[in-house]
Amino acid sequence: MGAAAARRPAPELTAPPLDYTYDGTFEGLLTVLFTVYDWRAAPNSIQPEATAQTGLFAQPAHRETDETLATRVWEGLLRTMDPEARARLYHVFLSEDADRELLIFRYVDLALRAAQDISENYANADVRRVQRLAQMMFREKHRMEAFVRFEKTSDELFHATIEPDMDVLPLIAAHFTKRYADQRWLIYDRRRHYGLYYDLTRTDIVQFENPAGAKSTDISAAVLDEREPLFKHLWQAYFDHVNIPERRNLKLHRRHMPLRYWKYLSEKQPREQPFVPIQNKQAIAGKEVSAGLKQLPPPE
Repeated sequence: MGAAAARRPAPELTAPPLDYTYDGTFEGLLTVLFTVYDWRAAPNSIQPEATAQTGLFAQPAHRETDETLATRVWEGLLRTMDPEARARLYHVFLSEDADRELLIFRYVDLALRAAQDISENYANADVRRVQRLAQMMFREKHRMEAFVRFEKTSDELFHATIEPDMDVLPLIAAHFTKRYADQRWLIYDRRRHYGLYYDLTRTDIVQFENPAGAKSTDISAAVLDEREPLFKHLWQAYFDHVNIPERRNLKLHRRHMPLRYWKYLSEKQPREQPFVPIQNKQAIAGKEVSAGLKQLPPPE
C-alpha cells in the first residue's frame, strides 16, 4: 500500500479560527502546525511573537516550541510528501516571505488531504508559490557559495561578511565546512546579526552583542594579517588580467553577479595600485610572441 493510502486522513478543522504566535523558529512553526490539528482550529494568522500584529480585541494563541512535537511533525510529513518536497518547506521558511507561515500551513494541509503527491500540482497557486520561493532560495544559496570573500586576521581566522536577501546561512554551512575544513573561519550575516563559526572541529551558529551603534562587521586594519593587503591586491590583479575588455557585457555580468553583492567582493573594490598589463611579449620579425617561447619554423 502507498503512503497516501496508509495514512489517516487529516482531522477537519471545525473549531473557530485562531491567531497563532510562536518564537520565530522553524521548530516553533512545526509546533504550531501540530497544535492546529490537535485543537481542530485553523489559523487566521501565524506570526512570530516579537512582531505579531493582532486586532484590538483579539487574543493570540501563543505556542511554546516543543522539540518532540516538532520532530514528530517533521518526520510525519514524509508520509505525505517525498524528502525533496519536505525540504522545500524549510527553504520557504528561510526565504522570509511575508506570508511564509500561512503558505506552509496551506501546502501541508493540501498534502494531508490529497490522495496523491501534490508537489507537481502546478494548477494550485500555493504549490506554484512554494516551488518559486524554493528556486529563489537555491539561487541565493548558490551565489553566496560563489561570492563569499574571506579576509585573514592576525590570529589566523578567516572572516567574511554577507548580506543576502534570504536567510541562507543554514544552507551554506555544509559547503564551507567541507571546502575549508583545514582553517578557522567566520561568515557573518550583517542583515540578520548572526553568523557561522568553524573551529576546525565543528560549525556553530554564533551571535554577537555590540554597544549601541557599533557595527559588528567592521574589522579594524590592526587585527588583519599584515599580508592581507597583498592577498587582496593579488586577487584584484588576477581578476584584471583574466578580464577580456573586448568581450565585456555589463548587462550579462550584472545578471550573474548582481550589484548588491559588489560591496563585499574584493575584485569590485577601488584599486590601490593602477592596473598594468603583464609585459610578457616581445616583437620578433614584426610579430609579437610570448617571452621565453621559441618561434616555430614555417611549414614545409
